[in-house]
Amino acid sequence: MSTNSSAAASIVAVGKGLWTKDDSVELERVINEVIAASPAQVADYRAGKEKAFNSLVGQVMKETKGKANPAQVNEILKRKLAG
Repeated sequence: MSTNSSAAASIVAVGKGLWTKDDSVELERVINEVIAASPAQVADYRAGKEKAFNSLVGQVMKETKGKANPAQVNEILKRKLAG
């Protein structure tokens, strides 16, 4: 598949709402908002409660209407919560 075909397929997928949200800048913005709005869950996660992390992931997925890449959400969220 050529680059142009890939780009065209991406545009069609986005237009139909089928594309995952891989825009890391936008995803980081959403994650930052979720972290800021959920200090208790952040504290619980940092205290070792894994369910709190799952809840934060769920909030990010809700904010992105399920279009975020779950692996990318996990990676960015864990990195931000480690700091």
